[in-house]
Amino acid sequence: MSTSQQTKRVSWLTALLTRLKSLIDGELDHLLTVNRSKRPWHMPIIAAIAISFPVFVGAYFDALSSGIKASLGAMIILNLPLSGALPYRLVTVMAWGFAMVLSFALGLIAQQMPWLRLPVFALIAFGVVILGRYYRQPPPAGLFVMMAGAIALFIPVPMTQVLSAAGLVMLGSGFSMLLALFYTLFLLLTRPNAPAPVYHYEADTIGDSLIVAGFVSLALAIAVFFEMPYPYWAAMSCFIIIQGMQLRTMWIKQLHRLLGTIVGMAVAGWMLSWGLSIWGVAVSILLMMLLIESLVDRHYGMAVIFITPLTIFIAEYGSMTVIPPVADAIIRARMLDTALGCAVGLSGGLAIHSQRLRIPVRRLENWLLERFS
Repeated sequence: MSTSQQTKRVSWLTALLTRLKSLIDGELDHLLTVNRSKRPWHMPIIAAIAISFPVFVGAYFDALSSGIKASLGAMIILNLPLSGALPYRLVTVMAWGFAMVLSFALGLIAQQMPWLRLPVFALIAFGVVILGRYYRQPPPAGLFVMMAGAIALFIPVPMTQVLSAAGLVMLGSGFSMLLALFYTLFLLLTRPNAPAPVYHYEADTIGDSLIVAGFVSLALAIAVFFEMPYPYWAAMSCFIIIQGMQLRTMWIKQLHRLLGTIVGMAVAGWMLSWGLSIWGVAVSILLMMLLIESLVDRHYGMAVIFITPLTIFIAEYGSMTVIPPVADAIIRARMLDTALGCAVGLSGGLAIHSQRLRIPVRRLENWLLERFS
């Protein structure tokens, strides 16, 4: 090999290594960046109070599972807009409250007929996704509405208790609406008010919603097929990942979720080993919700560390399952479900960016718009 060829080869390798190092440094910087919160500092406190208060009420009446079901409905406080006039903000929260109750009730009804589970969940997922995209809702958008429907498909609730269970979720939503009213009045009196966004239909809204709902339902179907004990975790993991429209965002979110879940599993196992009383569970949910809402727009991975035990507490204590003896099994199952959901979610993200799939989906969307406009 001549000297000039060796020099070119060394230069090419040096350039490649320099580019690779730059790429790794850029990804690590993006992964480790802690953003500045854009929300009022008291928003996490209000959210934590709204969501944990029904749990404390349930603990007081020695009905912890009922309180946790009501706390699911109270999660609509997270959809409270921070711009627009009072009617706009309250109507938005009320709309998500209606969606929350409907999603949970449909899940409970479909639970009685197992063959209906997947079709009903696909319908819930599509409705939640298209509403969130049309109204351009920021995270968590419809995450907890979809989670309520998914959990309702599998927690053991007899048909005779469907109405009472749905009523608990409605009570939690009603409490959140009341708190949203007072908090919005406080914000309007103390902060400058930005105008509400103007909504209009954007291209690919239906198509993207179909793809997202399809892959989220696929994650649930795979988990059900392999008889995973907590299949709804796979669906929720998939939805969180696939929400990022840019491939870079999805990659970072997936890594955040996997790393956060691994640490969160350790935190969950540690907390479950305490053998908490019902009051201990209520206090734990309050503190976890406060930490999640303080971290979620700063660093997603750090928030997932606490989202993991929170969802375990809600799903297990909400279904009256005795946790400590099966903590290890729950943690192992959560890891498998999360890995499955992340894999399906990343595949769905690639599908969203695939022009080969985009063409027929756009044709279907255009046909629907022309047919029903």
